[in-house]
Amino acid sequence: MHPILKNVLAIVLGLLVGSLVNGGIIQVGPSLIPPPAGVDVMTAEGLKAGLHLFEPKHFLMPFLAHALGTLFGAFVAAKICAGPKMLYAMIIGFFFLFGGISMMFMVPSPLWFTILDLGLAYLPMAFLGARLAR
Repeated sequence: MHPILKNVLAIVLGLLVGSLVNGGIIQVGPSLIPPPAGVDVMTAEGLKAGLHLFEPKHFLMPFLAHALGTLFGAFVAAKICAGPKMLYAMIIGFFFLFGGISMMFMVPSPLWFTILDLGLAYLPMAFLGARLAR
């Protein structure tokens, strides 16, 4: 396969796998750690309205979704790419970081979670995904 095509495929599949992992954890999360009564966690409006009822435990699944989605996506991209593994893993990390920053504007979160999420869930996980792919 041509290296450019292989690299494009690596990014597309990395984003797809990462998004599926992220979305899967977000879907399963409320059954593992139920949200506060009456809070709709499947819509941005529901999250905004009920965020004041959340306890720290309610932020565990979103953090894991962001971190593991990035980790798996970066791993897949690094495994498939024909170029430098770290570069392609970090491209995935930056895509997911951009998504995380966008979510912070759409759904406000406590400052401690914003710092933790943006600081540890994206670029460090992309770095780890590249290292694991070696």
